[in-house]
Amino acid sequence: MACDGREAAHSLSAVTFRELVDAAVDTAIEGWDFGVLDGRYLQGEPSWDYRELVGRPLRSATALLDLCTGGGEFLSSLAPLPPVTAATEAHPPNVAVARRRLGPFGVRVADVSADPGRLPFDDGAFDLVLSRHGAYVPAEVRRVLAPGGLFVTQQVGGRDLAELNAALAAPPHTYRTWDLDTAARELERHGFTVAEQREELVGGVLHDIGAVVLLLLRLTPWQIPDFDPTSYETRLRALHDRLAAGDTLRVHSHRFLLTARLR
Repeated sequence: MACDGREAAHSLSAVTFRELVDAAVDTAIEGWDFGVLDGRYLQGEPSWDYRELVGRPLRSATALLDLCTGGGEFLSSLAPLPPVTAATEAHPPNVAVARRRLGPFGVRVADVSADPGRLPFDDGAFDLVLSRHGAYVPAEVRRVLAPGGLFVTQQVGGRDLAELNAALAAPPHTYRTWDLDTAARELERHGFTVAEQREELVGGVLHDIGAVVLLLLRLTPWQIPDFDPTSYETRLRALHDRLAAGDTLRVHSHRFLLTARLR
């Protein structure tokens, strides 16, 4: 992050609840741009380097598929890309963003919003499939991978930001049992051999109520599916009072990593 959060938190302490919430609601975000939270949401990183883990097999891959590419931010950063590279995206506003960003690299971006579980590609079309924080169907990943192909995924686990749900008295994740063991067992049942697996809870801090609303409304809408600032106003105001008084909301990101090769 650009700063440690103390300066940003101090400058925001004098801003009213309504100003912070209205600004968050009105903020336009393209793709998955967490830069709007710089200094306001300080999030740690897991001990592994996903980019490095992807970079190893990428050097020898001839056909790559990136699942749930968002706005293509991460995939474009991996260039040069294999001769055949494709991506999927299920969030309609991101499809056009990803196509603009990835088009110059020759990447086909498939809009899978109508049926996110189905991959519109031929059997055995890829030797490397990636999924960074995106949902996937093991049977479909198996189908589009060539024999001996590799699947690399970093997932958001079901305990992600659980403290935020608790602070707003919201129900926990409906997928709160999603974790490393569950994902590994699923892949093994579908003919994969899991080569590497890691899981961590990574600390983070939220400094102001505007950052909370931005996170829930614009960047992680699945966190509290029924969230809107009006229906949660009483609980948001109570949390705002805490944060404006100098408190912080400490949260944990739940991340796990798997690399699995098709047998």
